[in-house]
This record gives sequence, structure tokens and C-alpha cells, in this order.
Amino acid sequence: MTEEIVKSALSKVMYPGFTKDIVTFGFVKDIKIDGNDVSFTVDITSSAPEVAQQIKDEATAELKRAGAAGVGINIKAPVMPRESSSRGKNIAPQVKNFLMVSSGKGGVGKSTTSVNIAIALAAQGKKVGLLDADIYGPNIPRMLGVADVKPEVNGNKVLPIKAYGIEMMSMGSLMEEGQSLIWRGAMIMKAIEQFLRDILWSELDVLVIDMPPGTGDAQLTLAQSVPVTAGLTVTTPQGVSLDDSRRSLDMFKKLNIPIAGIVENMSGFIAPDTGVEYDIFGKGTSEPMAKEFDTKVIAEIPIEPSIRTGGDEGKPITFVAPTSESAKRYLAAAESIWATIEEINANGGVDNEAVQPTTPPGVSACSTGGATASSHSHSGGGCGCN
Repeated sequence: MTEEIVKSALSKVMYPGFTKDIVTFGFVKDIKIDGNDVSFTVDITSSAPEVAQQIKDEATAELKRAGAAGVGINIKAPVMPRESSSRGKNIAPQVKNFLMVSSGKGGVGKSTTSVNIAIALAAQGKKVGLLDADIYGPNIPRMLGVADVKPEVNGNKVLPIKAYGIEMMSMGSLMEEGQSLIWRGAMIMKAIEQFLRDILWSELDVLVIDMPPGTGDAQLTLAQSVPVTAGLTVTTPQGVSLDDSRRSLDMFKKLNIPIAGIVENMSGFIAPDTGVEYDIFGKGTSEPMAKEFDTKVIAEIPIEPSIRTGGDEGKPITFVAPTSESAKRYLAAAESIWATIEEINANGGVDNEAVQPTTPPGVSACSTGGATASSHSHSGGGCGCN
């Protein structure tokens, strides 16, 4: 019995719910061989006991088939997801946690980040939904390879589309390709609410929400409709992007949304022929901003051609190339985000009561002036974003 034989046998054990095996994912650690006896550790990302048991049973069977006499498997798994303790208005109560992915400006890779973070969370055993709330630029269906798939309707509700182990819904899945949306703020606000209320989301551990760029009606409506557990800001190293990202982080503060961190995209360039990383647009420039807002940079994602081609072809890098450098960084970022969500819930969760509107329905609260500190204050209309 050799390590090569052991790895060959274990490469036939698929990670439950995925088409990749536990060796490719890099989950097999500390292989020890004593004659025909084999022991090793499988460091999985799922907290579900049935996942651990399935891997254990299949790995044992494959190794016995390969000639192993004794098989010892140590499964290392994270703790079960903690129930959300958030309070306030929640029009999607079947969702335990909400992650708002935001950026101060467009073109910084926010949708790419949302897709890969969602898939990384699913790979770690979470039940994940992905809401493409970027009304004007709904690109996520293409990025997930379901641009031509139309959702099914069940009564007066719409079923989310499933891809790569997650549930997804997007305006791009509901409208004709190439059709433009010329909507006022009130229509965007209504669309956000319907995406939360009228989509038949499962009992999700987390719903990742890809927001439009900026700090407008969509962000405010979301914060008022559900208690957003955490916010993630996406930026690039250039100063003009960082200026806008500060506004995104400031919005989280004003909406009482805990900050899960910053993802710095286009942070270096990995040459496909050599694997060497070059600093062409700057790198690490988000660190001072992170300190300013008492948060951290949880990932520096390089420019890697496979990220772009994966997005265009509907093959997200975190799923199709989980051992690539960028995928490893997305997976590490997802672990950091989940740790933050767990900490937030352990400390009492979040509450969106303070940002409830005091203006009539359909009116943008922040455009009325005289914003109030909370819905209990009656000194004027507003949303609490003072």
C-alpha cells in the first residue's frame, strides 16, 4: 500500500453535491501507512453529519477495494450553522442570514465576487441563495451558465434557478436578453421587495445579495425589508475606486449593517504561463481604508484570465478550478465571512428597526430631507440615514 494508491482510491470519492472529488478539493491530509493499514484526515467544509458519514463510508469502501486491511478516517468538520438571532422587519423569514455585497462604483468585479463567494459558502456546507439585485446590469445568469434558463412559476411564486449547488434569481432571468430597464427609484424598490417576498427561496443559511453600484434606493430598501446580517464591500486598488468604496462602507455604518470585510479585486496579475504574480494596478491599498472603518481586507483577488473566461462561459473559478490561487482566496474569504456572521449572531444579531421609513410607501426616504434617527422619532420624514 503506497500513498499514490491511497490518493488514487480516494480520488473516486466525490464530495457530496459536487462533481469534484475530495483529493482535488484538497481535503485529504496527513496520510499515514503502516503495511496495509491506512489512516488519514479529511478536512471537510460541511457541518452536516450526513456529509461526513457519506465520505467516510465511500472512502472506506474504495480503500478496501484497493487492498487496504484497516482504514482509520478522522473527519474534521465545522460546527453546525447557528440560527440567526436578528430582529426587526423580515419579509423573507425562511432565510437565516443576509449578506449584502456592495461597491461604490461599477466595474470593480462585484458580481464576480458575489458568485464565487456564494459558491465558496456552498462548498463549505451552507445552504446558499444568490440574489442578483443589480437591476440595471443583471450579469449573474451568464456567470452561472444559466442565461437561457427561465424560472418556473408555482402559483403566484417563482422558483429560483439552481446552479453549482446554489439557488439564484435575477432580473436577467425574467426579462428578454438585451432589453433595457428605464425605471424610477420606486420601481426598483418594489422589485427588491418582490425578489425577497415572491421568490420561493428554500430554508437558506445565507442569501448573498449582489447590489447595484452606489448607495441609493436599492440598498436602503433592502436594509428596511430584511435585517442584513453583514455587508461586504468590493473595490479595486486605484484611488478613484477607494474613494467610492468609502461611501459604501459609510452606508453600512449608517444603516447599522456590520461590515464583514473588503475584497480587493484586480490586486496583482498572475501570468498564465509562469504563475508569477505581478503588481500592475497596485496592491494592498485598501488596508488603510479597512483600518479607518474598523474592518479588514479578507481577500486580494488577482487578475487571472481564468476568472474572466469563467465568468463569460458560466464556469466560476471557485467551482471549476478549486485549487487555483484565486479560488483558494475566495474560499478563505468565505470562511472569514461566515466566522463574522457566526460572531454577529452570537452577540445578539442585527436589528433594522432604526432604519424603518417614516415616509409614505413608494417615496424615497433619503430624498425627502430631514432624516430621522429611528421610526420612533417624528421630527420629520426619513430613513435614519443621518
